[in-house]
Amino acid sequence: MSRFLPLLIALTLESVCCAQGSRCLCDPARPQTMEARECGLCREAAQQPPDIEIFFLQDNNPRKPNRWLALPRAHLPGLHSLADMPHKFRTRLWAAAIKKAKDLWGDQWGLAYNGDKVRTQCHPHIHIGKLLRGVETRKKLVIVNGPAEIPKPRDGEGIWVHPQGRRLHVHLGEQTCETVLLR
Repeated sequence: MSRFLPLLIALTLESVCCAQGSRCLCDPARPQTMEARECGLCREAAQQPPDIEIFFLQDNNPRKPNRWLALPRAHLPGLHSLADMPHKFRTRLWAAAIKKAKDLWGDQWGLAYNGDKVRTQCHPHIHIGKLLRGVETRKKLVIVNGPAEIPKPRDGEGIWVHPQGRRLHVHLGEQTCETVLLR
């Protein structure tokens, strides 16, 4: 029994994470629906002025003092997935995150969007930080010319992006992507 306990715990945690995202009931018109911890970024988005499309927050996790977040003000139904956003808006979100990242880290920036299975907040957000050295991989790598060419994440996967010369390297197919960034 003791050798199966870690597997049981992992499966339970995975089902809780997946259920959390699919059950997100945040509704800005009903503030009581946004009291749960996983709705914290939804609450932040609801407090933004209506003319703001994209905003930035410094990550409030004390273990990530160098991290910022790029967030849309708009709420989407369900898990609020990046994949559910219209292409033009998703492009504006990536472009805004890249601009902020360049302002903070010059050409050493990285962006990360965690997959649906590991997200702890239902509101979509892109992590902005300094890319760690040595994290480059060729696994599921796509090279693009700019934000409009960054592919839409599929099947709840995460995505991380960083500059490589005048182009962008886009890494797909992972869940936990923010670990490529300096805490």
